[in-house]
Order: sequence, then structure tokens, then C-alpha cells
Amino acid sequence: MQRTLIIIGLVILAAGLLWPWLSRMGLGRLPGDIIIRRDGFTFYFPIVTSIIVSIVLTVLFWLFRK
Repeated sequence: MQRTLIIIGLVILAAGLLWPWLSRMGLGRLPGDIIIRRDGFTFYFPIVTSIIVSIVLTVLFWLFRK
């Protein structure tokens, strides 16, 4: 359990450090991400980005498990 938490923490740290670079690649602004803009209000739900990140993390964890 400790090893898993450390790995998750490192992945979150890496994502935080790489986020400016990833956002320049278009991650977070993909077609299918929901953005609603009104006067004084913005709702943003990155559904497609979440699915892609989930798939990538699933593959990475699957590879590390072997």
C-alpha cells in the first residue's frame, strides 16, 4: 500500500510539473470537453481529456504491474 501511494504521489507531482507543457499540446482543450461561458461564470468539464488520461494511466499501471 505504501509503494502504491508513493507512486500515485509521484505521478501527480509529474503531472503538475508537466502541466504547462501538456496544456500547450492541447491537453485540456480537446473536442468533446464541455465549456459553458456565461456572464461572470465559466463551467469547464474536461470529459475527453479525463478519458484519455485514464487510459494512459491504466496502461502505465498495467505495464508497471508486470
